Parts: sequence; C-alpha cells; structure tokens
Amino acid sequence: MDGNDTPTGGCPVMHGGNTSSGNSNMSWWPNALNLEILSQHDTKTNPLGEEFDYRKELEKLDVDALKADLTALMTDSQDWWPADWGHYGGLMIRMAWHAAGSYRLADGRGGGATGNQRFAPLNSWPDNANLDKARRLLWPIKRKYGNQVSWADLILLAGNVAYESMGLKTFGFGFGRADIWHPELDTYWGAEKEWLAPSDERYGDVANPSTMENPLAAVQMGLIYVNPEGVNGQPDPLATGAQIRETFARMAMNDEETAALTAGGHTVGKCHGNGNPDELSPEPEGADISEQGLGWVNHKSRGVGRNTLTGGPEGAWTTNPTQWDMGYFDMLLDHEWELTKSPAGAWQWKPVEIAEEDKPVDVEDASIRVMPMMTDADMAMKVDPVYREIMDRFRKDPDYFSDTFARAWFKLTHRDMGPRPNYYGPEVPAEDLIWQDPIPAGPTDFDIAAAKEKIAQSGLSVSDMVATAWDSARTFRGSDKRGGANGARIRLAPQAEWEGNEPDRLARVLGVLEPIAAEVGASVADIIVLAGNLGVELAAKAGGFDIDVPFTPGRGDATDEMTDAESFDVLEPLADGYRNWSKKDFVVSTEEMMLDRTQLMGLTAPEMTVLVGGMRVIGTNYGGTKHGVFTDREGALTNDFFVNLTDMGNTWKPTGKTVYDICDRATGEVKWTATRVDLVFGSNSILRSYAEVYAQDDSREKFVKDFVAAWVKVMEADRFDIA
Repeated sequence: MDGNDTPTGGCPVMHGGNTSSGNSNMSWWPNALNLEILSQHDTKTNPLGEEFDYRKELEKLDVDALKADLTALMTDSQDWWPADWGHYGGLMIRMAWHAAGSYRLADGRGGGATGNQRFAPLNSWPDNANLDKARRLLWPIKRKYGNQVSWADLILLAGNVAYESMGLKTFGFGFGRADIWHPELDTYWGAEKEWLAPSDERYGDVANPSTMENPLAAVQMGLIYVNPEGVNGQPDPLATGAQIRETFARMAMNDEETAALTAGGHTVGKCHGNGNPDELSPEPEGADISEQGLGWVNHKSRGVGRNTLTGGPEGAWTTNPTQWDMGYFDMLLDHEWELTKSPAGAWQWKPVEIAEEDKPVDVEDASIRVMPMMTDADMAMKVDPVYREIMDRFRKDPDYFSDTFARAWFKLTHRDMGPRPNYYGPEVPAEDLIWQDPIPAGPTDFDIAAAKEKIAQSGLSVSDMVATAWDSARTFRGSDKRGGANGARIRLAPQAEWEGNEPDRLARVLGVLEPIAAEVGASVADIIVLAGNLGVELAAKAGGFDIDVPFTPGRGDATDEMTDAESFDVLEPLADGYRNWSKKDFVVSTEEMMLDRTQLMGLTAPEMTVLVGGMRVIGTNYGGTKHGVFTDREGALTNDFFVNLTDMGNTWKPTGKTVYDICDRATGEVKWTATRVDLVFGSNSILRSYAEVYAQDDSREKFVKDFVAAWVKVMEADRFDIA
C-alpha cells in the first residue's frame, strides 16, 4: 500500500475537519437558536493578534507617499488586466463605491468600514464582478505598507485618489477602518436562493418600493443598488426612479445626494458588456483552486480591454470618461435616447443621434469612436421630475454640483464610521456634519462622589437608575457606531417618546437627574450612566458584595440642532430581551431579536447571559412585570435567576404564545412566570452551559464581577474618545 492509499472501508478525510454545511448542527436542527453571530469575530481568527492596535499603526503611515503610489497606480497599466484608456480610475471608484454602498440605515450593517468586500458573499456578488481584479491591483501597495493601512481604508482611499487624479476636489478622507478576517454572519442580505432572483420576493408589492422587506436596501440579491436594466430587468425609467429613491433613502441619502452620486459616479468610467457571459468562469467563491481567488475569468476568448464583460451593459456615459467634468449632463440632457441591447444582451439606452466628436473613444484605440450609453437608472435622472429638476440645477452651477457630489461621496464612504473621533489622518474635515451624530465634549472635573451622593438621596429606585441608564446605552450599534449613552439623546426627540423607553417613567427620572447634573457641573449623559452604576453597586451590596463600578466622565450632551431626528428613528428598539419587552408579536422570535440586539451592541454570548440574569433579579423589566424574576430578593444582584432556572424541582408550562408558568414539581404551585427569552437560557445547550456556570455555589462572586464588566462595556461602547 503506498502512502496515498487508505485501508478498505476507511475514510481519507478527518471528520472533525468536515466543512460541509450539510453536516452542521443548523442543518440537522434548523429551528435551533444560532449563536454563531455572537462569536463571528473571535480573536482567534485575527492573524494580527490581540495586542495589535490599528490606530498606532496609522501613526506610522506616510499618507502623502501612499497617495502618490496610488496616483501612480491609476495610469500604471498591467498586461494581465489592462486599464480602460490607460487609467484605472473608473475601476477603483467602482470598487470603493460598491464597498461603501452595501451600507443600509435600518441596522447599520454593510458598508466599507470592515473590508468585508474581500469575503463571501460580497466578493462573489454579480454586481461586484471583476472587483477582484481591482483588489489584486492594489495588492503591491498593500504589501508595501503592510499593517500601516487596512484593506478597508485602502479600498476606499483608492476611490478618493482616483477622483482626485481625474480632477475632482474631494471633501476629505478619514482613516481608521480596522479589517475583519472572515465573512460576516450577522448581515441578512435577503431570503433568495439565487443571484438576481426577481425582486418580487423582497417586496409586498414591487410597484410600491416602500414595501421592500426591512432591513434590505438593494432591490435584488447580489446587487448593490438597483438593476441597471430596469425593475426586474425590464426598462421603465419612472419605475426605476422610484426604486432608486427608496433604495438610496435606506442608505440615508436624500434626493439631491442621490442625484449627485449618480451623476458623479457616471461622469467617469464605463460599463463592460462586450462579450459572451457563457464564456466566463464562476465567481471567486465558486472558481477552481487554480484561479487563486479570481473569478469571472474568460479562458475561451480575449476577455479584457474592449472585450471585458462585467455586468451586461456596454459603453461609457461621457465623451471624456477619465476627466471630472460636466459631460454627463451634456450627454444625458442634450440627446434623445432609445432602447437597445449590449453585445452581452443587456438592456441599455443609446442616443438617437450623436455627433462623431461627442462619442467617447475606444478604451484601447483612440482613433476609434464608440457609441455612449445610459442605463435605465440614468434615464430616471432625466424623466423623474424631482431628479430632473436637480439635474438642471447642477448643470447650471458646476461648482455647486462638484461640492454636492464631494460631500455625498464623503458621506457614502464614511457613513458607517460613526462620530469624528473614529477618524484619523491629515485630511479629516474640520466641519461637523449632522449625519456624524456630533457630540460636544463633556466636563470631566466634577465631584463624582458628591454626584453619587445626591443621586443616592434623590429617591430614585435601583430599578429607575439601572433601567434608565440601560435604555440610554442600549441603542448603540457597533455596525455603524451610532447610538449609545454619550450625548444623552434619550432626552431628545424621537427617543424621549419611544415606547420601549417608557416615556412617563423616563420623564420622571430625567426630572430628578437633570437638576443634579446642573448642580454638580456634569453632563446629563454622565449623570444618567453614573446613576445606573450606582444602582448596580447598591444591588450588589444588597446581594452581599461591595464593588465599585468603573466610571469615566467626559460624556457630552447633544442638542436638537446636533440631532437628525429622522435618522434616529431606525435605532428605536422593537424588542429588548434584557428588559423582557417586545412592542408586539413579530414573525421573528423574541430570542432571535435579542441575539440581533446583542450582536449590534458588541456583546458575547456569555456577556448576554450574565446581563440578562442580573437585570432580571435587579428588577428592571419593562413596566415592572415579574416574568423571569426568579428570586425572592428582587433588587439584589444575585445569581438567583440561574439557580432557579436550572432547578430540577420545577416544571415549565406554556400559558400563552410566549409566556410560561414555572411550577413546583411536587405541588404544582406556580412559583414564577417566564417568557421565551428567559427559558432559552435553560433550553439552548450552549446558553445552558453558561447558565450552569453562574448557578454554581462557587460562582456568586464571579457572577457579580462578570455582570459589572459587561455592564461597563455597554455603558462605554460609544466612548470613542477613551478607546
């Protein structure tokens, strides 16, 4: 038997390394609670190690040298993937655009702040075809600068430099995007099982774009925005315009920003549809190992230069596609257009008549003039009355258009970075923009001990203190670094009236805390958190432990003028498993909604477990309900929730869709009531393993310490000024 043989009946594959999804636990038990999203960015996947600090690496970066190298790259064509007109600008802009453009406002997920375009599914979306080539073109530069610049920053900076090299004065650039190291599991891109499936699946009514399923923004699986050929691939500029408006609104863009991004994005570069789609190899994730991570490769015919095939439509939008100019408006508005098809068979629009000198030249031979084109999305800018008015306004004022586009591009590429303290580098704009959720610095020199004493004597209950601080902080989303306790926006519209914040209780508590803040010279934001910390300390003391909850002052108070109230609507909690509350019955289970909220807050499964158990016994349930309060010592921070949850002297009986009685096994007496969110910590095998740790007699102190650590993590999640 030679070294490659296996014994008869043996298997050459180690079963522990089986990566087939068909053998996963979720395939056997698809209704089980999947906790994977809470451990998706485990430090074990990061090759740079736990001690790596990207901000410190950025301090070593020579930004001017990096930009000079990127500028040189734009015209340094390579034989394996030749640049259109000898300039990679259009390709680099599309790469940056599609990295940033996957952001959606509803849950803050997507976007370019993590470098997620390197991984599935984004690296293999049909709309991202050939962007693998753009990233490979950047590789020599990434190799040169190493850890001093992340892929996430480099991808977006390449787009910025591309525009600058073609004549646009950009609004600025902020470094600071740290890379992830494997695909994101938390982002729901849609339920479709095939790329570009008809969009009917994600709409209640395709004719009404507002009925698109939340939190989605793109109209079809595998697209960044809308289908360039029209709704479900059928040209209709007015209908496409309606889809554009809804999709870009879900990316936090208004009509003017949307029109500017469309015109500015199509001022340079071209579409590639001069080939046969059947000749292309699979996308990167489906390609043969010999392709080394490249996809959409044509091994049957030329497949590059003028014969490149990317998305279907073919041609440039303007006469001079490597120059920042007003050519898009001249081409779109000065010509009549008729439907045609590209060589790849995609719908597009061509001018009815056009002078030879107004045509762009061929990407490889400047002596040849070729037909320009417009997509259905471009035609929407001409026929939709709102967009047309904006187009006319831009055309009359080129400087206004350039500035509007530069600001919209900056917003597109920075929207998911959060407040300005997360930005780094010499080109960070000094101007505070309302979409950055600006917060002024708060006082740090007030007497913390005196403030705590005043809070303690205020008459507020432990529940009041803890619940209010929690409600203020729980809005934080690590996806786009919005929300949180800093700014005390819980006292402003719209948060002050959110049902989940119990407006009457909130107003009463703020009526006590705001005068204390004024008296001691602290921000309201700091006093809200300090009160929550005090409540935890008092609860711990009642449970038999003296512990100080760490507190760092310096939070500021935002004003109405600093707050884009409409964009904060999406942060409203619809359910909060930590306070055992749901606004209504949803199709998604309450425990799944708790996982989503937990992941957005950046918490792990053990942190979620200890926080829920502690919040229950402290008595922070919404409206004071007793579901899950498995203790006779409510208000004391004890491990009673876990002790009684795991007590086999109990039985568990459903009394409604989501409510249960916990009864004494011997007598049948109802001891407590619970919800699904409570009982999942006993039913799910992973969560039960954590619950059993905290139920142990030797874990009482550990439980309190772990609760405090997780609590502080939530309270300081948005403290980018001290990170």
